[in-house]
Amino acid sequence: MEKSALQKARAAYQPKLPKALQGAVKVKEGAPTKSVDNQEEIKKLFPNTYGMPLVEFVPGEETAQKAMNVGVILSGGQAPGGHNVISGLFDEIKKLNSNNRLFGFLMGPGGLVDHKYVEITEDFLADYRNTGGFDIIGSGRTKLEKEEQFEKGLQIIRELDIKAIIIIGGDDSNTNACVLAEYYAAKKYGVQVIGCPKTIDGDLKNTQIETSFGFDTATKTYSELIGNIERDCNSARKYWHFIKVMGRSASHIALECALQCQPNICIVSEEVEAKDMTLNQIVEQICDAVAYRASKGWNFGTVIIPEGLIEFVPAIGRLIEELNDLLAAHGSDYKDLDKDAQREYIIAHLSAENKETFETLPEGVARQLSLDRDPHGNVQVSLIETEKLISDMCASKLDQWAKENKYNGKFAAQHHFFGYEGRCAAPSNFDADYCYALGTSAAQLVANGKTGYMAIVKNTTAPADQWIAGGVPITMMMNMEKRNGEMKPVIRKALVELDGKPFKAFAAKREEWSKNTCYVYPGPIQYWGPTEVCDQPTRTLALEQK
Repeated sequence: MEKSALQKARAAYQPKLPKALQGAVKVKEGAPTKSVDNQEEIKKLFPNTYGMPLVEFVPGEETAQKAMNVGVILSGGQAPGGHNVISGLFDEIKKLNSNNRLFGFLMGPGGLVDHKYVEITEDFLADYRNTGGFDIIGSGRTKLEKEEQFEKGLQIIRELDIKAIIIIGGDDSNTNACVLAEYYAAKKYGVQVIGCPKTIDGDLKNTQIETSFGFDTATKTYSELIGNIERDCNSARKYWHFIKVMGRSASHIALECALQCQPNICIVSEEVEAKDMTLNQIVEQICDAVAYRASKGWNFGTVIIPEGLIEFVPAIGRLIEELNDLLAAHGSDYKDLDKDAQREYIIAHLSAENKETFETLPEGVARQLSLDRDPHGNVQVSLIETEKLISDMCASKLDQWAKENKYNGKFAAQHHFFGYEGRCAAPSNFDADYCYALGTSAAQLVANGKTGYMAIVKNTTAPADQWIAGGVPITMMMNMEKRNGEMKPVIRKALVELDGKPFKAFAAKREEWSKNTCYVYPGPIQYWGPTEVCDQPTRTLALEQK
């Protein structure tokens, strides 16, 4: 594999580990846990993995370890640092016993079911340490939820004499990990399942998980790009830039980028929902800033929009909920109709309120909402060009205001969507260290006989050697939610908290940012240099842990 100069230099970087993981380890068990909600239902569904204690690793005595083989799966969308989770896992199992072997299942959970795998060796891994991407074994979105999949996976687990499977994924993937752990425990198969918290969206966090890996690198990558756009915007002084950023279910990325770059406007989906705002009210809020700045002679600005905004507009959210139920129940009747007939079918089957919302949406957006769902039953909101929809609506409103003498300026829009650009970036020092520690923790959870746990690392705003590593039972994060028309146990997504410190810090400044040009240009991720430049956590994490 051809390497860039940066890759060669990064290959030599040795990730930092918490003190407790630097030598021999023992487990300190905490209090028993319970699920965040629906305790009786979750307990009934997961009798073998419910109520287990929190686990913390502390320095221990060296003991001889029996040889064990481990399997690893990358699941869902890419996130910077995944290769370092595998590196930490590999190094730790080899440290425990040099005969231990690591097998990577190819292209996600489907690799386990279809028996497609590769053995990960030192030579094989050398090309991937401290690099971005998931290309070492690939990723996929196959859902592990059926008994036949579990049994098919068991065949290759037995053939390779695998003791445990590590699933590196987001909330949906770790929900699947929890279901798999429960199944193997109920059958007394002796196969452990451990999860690792991955998602650039930042919505897999709670009292035990301070941040999901990849969020740090992705938001720093997007913030560099947004800063570059702000610099261009402030140079040319003739465009309003509408910038959509990833984050389907939560606005953590948009909020973090706003805290780093200080754009004129940042929409936070959770606030839109809490205030029961309409699309028109969002547009008016942006137009107020455009009109004010135009009055000062500034016909330029930047707007950050979270990818999932459309689902959080309450009227559209209610429409999507009914569409989900309709497609879950009658998808087979609907899918073979032509485009016009599909629209008529939906209008005929919707309640009066949702029908009215559906009919007022631009046709392209209405069509996207009624198309196929992703494998988890979600609307594919990344396909909806929300940034263009909102800028078009702003242009119409400003035309109307100009006729009423409420606006006198020039409005020209540019559009951007930052998604894939951040998912496979070379990990920041923070993510390189954090992921390596997560992989090391996952190996220790296996060695200590745990199953149904997620590897965790806490105290992450301190220097890395002061981080606290351990594990949390996945059932602790679960509640019951409606998916594809039926109630299912799932990990609860963490949304932006409007009374949380990151949002409050943003809310205190946003009026000033909307009126004035307060742009900050963060620049590229730094790997070498002063700690205050290279090893800083995200603004979100720093504010939350302060």
